Amino acid sequence: MAFTHLHVHTEYSLLDGAAKIQELVTRIKELGMDSCAITDHGVMYGVIDFYRACLKEGINPILGCEVYVAPNSRFDRENRMGDERYYHLVLLAENNKGYQNLMKIVSKSFTEGFYYKPRVDYELLQTYHEGIIALSACLAGEVANYLSKGLYEKGKQAALKYQAIFGEGNYFLELQDHGIGSQKIVNQSLIRLHKETNIPLVATNDTHYIFAADADAHDILLCIQTQKLLSDEDRMRYDGGQYYVKSEEEMKELFPYALEAIENTHKIAERCHVEIVFGEYKLPRFDVPLGYNAWEYLQKLCKEGLVKRYGERAKEYKERLEYELNTIHSMGFVDYFLIVWDFIKYAKDHGISVGPGRGSAAGSIVAYSLAITDIDPIQYNLLFERFLNPERLTMPDIDIDFCYERRQEVIDYVVRKYGKERVVQIVTFGTMAARAVIRDVGRVMALPYSYVDSIAKMIPQELGITIEKALKINPEFKQIYENDESANHLITMSMRLEGLPRHTSMHAAGVVISKENVEEYVPLSKSNSEDAVTTQFTMTTLEELGLLKMDFLGLRTLTVITDAVDLINRQLSEGQKLDIHKVDEKDPKVFAMIGAAKTDGVFQLESAGMKSFMKDLKPESMEDIIAGISLYRPGPMDFIPRYIQGKNYPEKIIYECKELEPILASTYGCIVYQEQVMQIVRDLAGYSYGRSDLVRRAMSKKKASVMEKERKSFVYGSEEENVDGCVKRGIPEDIANKIYDEMIDFAKYAFNKSHAAAYAIVAYQTAWLKCHYPFEFMAALLTSVVDHPAKTIEYIYSCRQMGISILPPDINEGEGIFLPVYHKKEEKDNKENTSKGNSSIENDKGKEKVCLGIRYGMASIKGIGKPIVQEIIKERKANGPFTSLYDFINRMKTGDINKRVLDALIKSGAMDCVAGTRKEKMESYAAMLDAVIKQRKEEMEGQLSLFDFAPPEEKAKAQIQLVKTGEYEKEQLLSFEKEVTGFYLSGHPLEEQQEMLKKNITKTTLDFAVSEDTGNALVEDGEIEIIGGMIIEKTTKLTRTNSMMAFLTIEDLAGTVEVLVFPRDYEKLREKLIEENKVFIKGKVTVEEEKPAKLILQELIPFDEIPKELWVQYSSIEEYRAKEQELFKLLSISDGNDRVVIYCQKEKKRKLLPRSCNIHLSSRLLDELFHLCGKENIAVIEKSIEK
Repeated sequence: MAFTHLHVHTEYSLLDGAAKIQELVTRIKELGMDSCAITDHGVMYGVIDFYRACLKEGINPILGCEVYVAPNSRFDRENRMGDERYYHLVLLAENNKGYQNLMKIVSKSFTEGFYYKPRVDYELLQTYHEGIIALSACLAGEVANYLSKGLYEKGKQAALKYQAIFGEGNYFLELQDHGIGSQKIVNQSLIRLHKETNIPLVATNDTHYIFAADADAHDILLCIQTQKLLSDEDRMRYDGGQYYVKSEEEMKELFPYALEAIENTHKIAERCHVEIVFGEYKLPRFDVPLGYNAWEYLQKLCKEGLVKRYGERAKEYKERLEYELNTIHSMGFVDYFLIVWDFIKYAKDHGISVGPGRGSAAGSIVAYSLAITDIDPIQYNLLFERFLNPERLTMPDIDIDFCYERRQEVIDYVVRKYGKERVVQIVTFGTMAARAVIRDVGRVMALPYSYVDSIAKMIPQELGITIEKALKINPEFKQIYENDESANHLITMSMRLEGLPRHTSMHAAGVVISKENVEEYVPLSKSNSEDAVTTQFTMTTLEELGLLKMDFLGLRTLTVITDAVDLINRQLSEGQKLDIHKVDEKDPKVFAMIGAAKTDGVFQLESAGMKSFMKDLKPESMEDIIAGISLYRPGPMDFIPRYIQGKNYPEKIIYECKELEPILASTYGCIVYQEQVMQIVRDLAGYSYGRSDLVRRAMSKKKASVMEKERKSFVYGSEEENVDGCVKRGIPEDIANKIYDEMIDFAKYAFNKSHAAAYAIVAYQTAWLKCHYPFEFMAALLTSVVDHPAKTIEYIYSCRQMGISILPPDINEGEGIFLPVYHKKEEKDNKENTSKGNSSIENDKGKEKVCLGIRYGMASIKGIGKPIVQEIIKERKANGPFTSLYDFINRMKTGDINKRVLDALIKSGAMDCVAGTRKEKMESYAAMLDAVIKQRKEEMEGQLSLFDFAPPEEKAKAQIQLVKTGEYEKEQLLSFEKEVTGFYLSGHPLEEQQEMLKKNITKTTLDFAVSEDTGNALVEDGEIEIIGGMIIEKTTKLTRTNSMMAFLTIEDLAGTVEVLVFPRDYEKLREKLIEENKVFIKGKVTVEEEKPAKLILQELIPFDEIPKELWVQYSSIEEYRAKEQELFKLLSISDGNDRVVIYCQKEKKRKLLPRSCNIHLSSRLLDELFHLCGKENIAVIEKSIEK
């Protein structure tokens, strides 16, 4: 074979290359080729995947990149246009030195040269040219660009310049022919150039997809990238359909005049050999104090920590500590543990909350002794081998949760300690998933949205679903694919693009800490919009290359716990301060609250499904919470009834053999944890600690061949593996097989107990705080979600259900955060608007303080940032509370306080603490502010008036006074609050209609939100549901047919939902679709994956059009007949849809008046009926909407 593809764009030329790596390598092998290159645009994202795939198929992988060369310096930011902004150049790594240099070139193209594209320059190429072979690239290459313009001498100079950089025999002129006229002209010039300069030729095909038939799919991909339609004329396209993986024969047919160029491709391939080493650790060294080496220092810290943790009991666990330490030392991870210990110590020393543990690290007594984790592995029977196993040679993986708001401080510390070149964050890729790719392709094809949406929704929402799988399991999907021509084309094209990487982003928590500069081991990248540098390889690849990967996770709940404890401790003396780590973990009140499903805001336990589970489970111990967290997931959920039955009826638990009881007693006979699988094979069959973990891994990954082999070892033993087996240990063969079957069934879903136990601790801490300090906990919770309106509304609703009032912000008592409001008990008795759920704290003087509610944080008012709040607090601390609106304006700096700020403070209610209504302040503040500004200006200019010499009481009289105008209507007050805070604080416009809502709706807006359990909405796609609420936003849009449609945002007491109103209904209902109208909407649910569901309107009924019945009561028929004419005269002035019922008390008879007597029951008519018949004789019954 004389030809090798040296110019290949894989799927990692994002939204430009459609060649999936595995399919590409398979095709290369089918064509009989023994080598292939990867040359993605400007990046090396795919080189490791490509390298491994090639080696697996016996193909020589040539690792390269098509870089962008800046016309001058890579540091220039000149706004050049088109092909003058950068040129293309193909670089191939000839050897390991070349691979190292290629990584540096590509890294610096991002970190130093990024401007629209990652760019290199001649200086960079000169510095790192060693071990690299260069090709002149396509028409966008510098040489070809000049030649295509007829600038032959310039092209020649450029070619000689590149040859001088890379050296003779290392730079090639690249011939291409994709049926483009300009290529044929350029090729002639390249051959001439070759003859004149002796620079060798090479023939390539600029491959962007695998088969010729993929041209259409690739064209669609380009449209997705550029956000165009296939029908658009002015768009990017690769004409001719020639950009596929061609055979050697096809290439020879294209270049019969340059067969040498064909042969040179293979000669280059034979020169290129890069060897990448996996599994060789590149851990940084930790600097220890003088007099110690790392091993000695780790032992010292652990032994001291063991005594601190266990006191006199430390000697009982000394053997386990030494076993773990020796394992860590023998595996080479001493520095790893010291590095982790160091930055966690930094966090704790600086008051940054750290989680009790995460993942399997909680099973290590070394981690517990070092205070890396805060969960006792002995108490919860956690296994070290689940974390680190000498028989499983993988890196330890300690992921750490930090306070969400201060996580970056820890990362910054690590960067300072090890250097910014050695600490880099990690890339992740977003891919084109099954439903999403169908929607993308449908948009590009300009197919109707509803048609595409209906097809996309035929794909089941389950983990790992693909279009191919969906065709097998959904007959409806398969039928439309086979019988509908448009659907067939849509689905076929989508399948070709499904799974392609779509974009990159930065891993939320992943960081690499390297021994040397990270670019020595992996290429780096930097996005156009962010300064953060990331690796170009994903987390898994980095671990395989032996780099230290750490997850610095930000957990919002830790911030909530920290803030809640701070709020509590503000009210307590030093000796009373709460330490959340020392609370009673067996508090029956806390478990009762959890069992009653009052868990809004409680970590891991607040979803609707988990609430229901906790209600059934009625947890009584931390073990129940750990099991609950482990079981409440897809798969293990099936075992929940068995677990609950075992808990409620322990006498019915059956253990297959007595050896199982101590292992499964804490989970009532169920296998819940991976650690239990490990214990079973160890205790029943005699497996070693390490080997038991290998069995656990095989079962969880469903490796059938390994599981069958292990069955024989488990039942009968294995001398080779030094395993006794169950039979040898006295357990009958049939029982052993039965246990193994059950293990396989459970192990597929069994959870890591170490992780569940750590999260159960956090869950319990939040539940304890909510149970004993509900005001402080909910205040901290609200502060944490204030940037997430849906969650804030949900928690405000929860507060009201708990009897906790949400009080407006307050310039005299409030702060930036949400704050519990306390008063001494005698003061509280005189206060209005207090919460039903009052709690109290006894301060250091023994006086009880009562909590009245939670005050809204001033920093969360729109337009009022933290600096303004700090100035308000600073001024009132220095000079006392503000006494009036004028006093506030006069005392604050006019640079901080302007009309916008005053407007927001008044509307939010923050000024309610000083005299005057909100309306009076709104109509007065502008004049007051102008007067203060004028006065200060005069003072600065040295102008004095008689007013300046007046006594204080005269000055007070001369101040601008509030305009006496009364107060706004309640609805206007609420509207203002919503405008500046995003929420209704002093009430809700729908409060008076709560009963009407409950009676008529089938779902609340919460049912349309994304569930934390499933990642999808709770409502079902296609179902007909009724919601009720207020129209808070309306936007309109013209359809392609120039018809008007609308998008409504409906708010109820719990949140919001989007409603689509299509043109036909919009025209019919236009007059009723007004913001702040209260309406019921009946419609069809539409669900998209991982997004809130929407409702498509079918029917709209305003609240005031809900049918009612007016009941008029008379003492007897006789009285009714006497007063009938008078009643009918009054009713005749009203016409509507409300029925009238007459009830005669004496005879206990009722009469429904005919529809001709229907009325519209307005408040005015009701008042007149009260006057005519007496209020006690009038009743109004609201009817329900037909569901």
